[in-house]
Amino acid sequence: MRKYPIGLQSFESLRNDGYIYIDKTYFVKRLVDEGKYYFLSRPRRFGKSLFVDTLHCAFDGKRHLFKGLYLEDNWDWSRKNPVLKISFGSGVHRSLEELHQTMEAMLNRWARIFGITYSNESIKDRFQETIEFLFVGTGEQVVVLIDEYDKPILDNITKPELAVELREELKNFYSVLKDSDQYLKLVFITGVSKFSKVSLFSGLNNLEDITINKKYSEICGYTQEELERDFAAELSKTDKNKVRDWYNGYSWGNGTVYNPFDILLFFKSMTFRNYWFESGTPSFLLKLMAQNGYPLINLTEVEAGDEIVGSFELEEIDVNTLLFQSGYLTIKRIDEMLDDARTYVLSYPNKEVRMSLNNYLLVYVSRNASAKEKNRIALVKLLKSDDVAGMESLFQSFFASIPHDWFRKNNIAEYEGFYASVFYAYFAALGLDVRVEDSTGRGRLDMAVLFQGHCYIFEFKVVEDAEGSGSALQQIKARGYADKYVAEMDRIYLIGVEFNKSDRSIARFESAVYGD
Repeated sequence: MRKYPIGLQSFESLRNDGYIYIDKTYFVKRLVDEGKYYFLSRPRRFGKSLFVDTLHCAFDGKRHLFKGLYLEDNWDWSRKNPVLKISFGSGVHRSLEELHQTMEAMLNRWARIFGITYSNESIKDRFQETIEFLFVGTGEQVVVLIDEYDKPILDNITKPELAVELREELKNFYSVLKDSDQYLKLVFITGVSKFSKVSLFSGLNNLEDITINKKYSEICGYTQEELERDFAAELSKTDKNKVRDWYNGYSWGNGTVYNPFDILLFFKSMTFRNYWFESGTPSFLLKLMAQNGYPLINLTEVEAGDEIVGSFELEEIDVNTLLFQSGYLTIKRIDEMLDDARTYVLSYPNKEVRMSLNNYLLVYVSRNASAKEKNRIALVKLLKSDDVAGMESLFQSFFASIPHDWFRKNNIAEYEGFYASVFYAYFAALGLDVRVEDSTGRGRLDMAVLFQGHCYIFEFKVVEDAEGSGSALQQIKARGYADKYVAEMDRIYLIGVEFNKSDRSIARFESAVYGD
């Protein structure tokens, strides 16, 4: 029986116990050949810890673990480097004291393993002492591997004062690295978020960020080629294209990859589910989006500059940056602009994330999972029976169910984007083909939904008039938005939806069939 390394972080256990391993060891060689200080950001459950442990085993000289892998014949196994592996991934740090306890435990473990008697009291100084002790004692430069470097901060992102306090303590701890260059062979730092060098790595100016470096874009995750080569038996039992639609699509500038956690769980059960999304719900992220009046419909195509895919700061949290770094958005393409400036076009990576995030948003907004699910099932029935009129009652009911206090601290009800997002979320949560801001010969339509040969074209407007004006449907007709779908669709519905911002309800819901 094939053994899938779900949740395994130990490279040694994985190799000794016969688990499947996708060979990424050529990246180990590349890192050593091309630099010394590296930083890599990837979303959770992407194999960062396993890669860190692979580095550990390579520098520890455990050649037997690399039998049949690239590194077996492309590494100097005659030399070993002392390795300091640091991880903040276990548990939750709820205070500065708990962070200190984790650091103290780490230092005590090093003292036992390496036989160190510390002469300093501070955590920072004992870290420095450890690096120097290993260098002098072995005659070899030290390798420092830091996994989940940012987790104590992210654990407390809803508590800004504590998060800043933890950040400053970590900054003090990491500052040891800038004064230890002569003792260090390699420094590899990884986590989910990317804080600026000023925030956490002050003085470490030679730290190379390989997060969206095309040469390292596939360092974590499985490529399509790797999947078809190493999981041919599993793919032969399922629909390969459906697997790609559901789980492929993550990109950091060059090619696309699958999330290992997702694909391994899928192959184990052969059931399509949102495995990665279920492993951690983005409640803070949705709260932040709500506070900023961020329309979920925008996520189909987000244009961002270097600053958006760059650093994340506690003092000024950007929604797009957080969505990108946490894996809910990914790079779909990079447009080169003038003077080497780039525009990153971000979108959902795949069907799993698009469906799951929209479904979760609906639950978050309504605060009633059972009512949301009832509406979802009803919408499927309405689509199958061509009951467009029934959609009005469905969505009117949903908007009426949104708690009044949801709007209390924002003016989100004034924006078309909010209402459009609710419609979009329902259709996207069903996994349907939803096209937003689709270009036509006479402008961009708000939304088109394609389902079993039928097309539903929506135009949304927020109005003052309690009864609406009919301008939404009129715009669809006047601009000929349906023309581009005539050739491929059997039936096209034109639907104008106008919202009254005073009572946050549907003021007018009009529909027509194209050609009638």
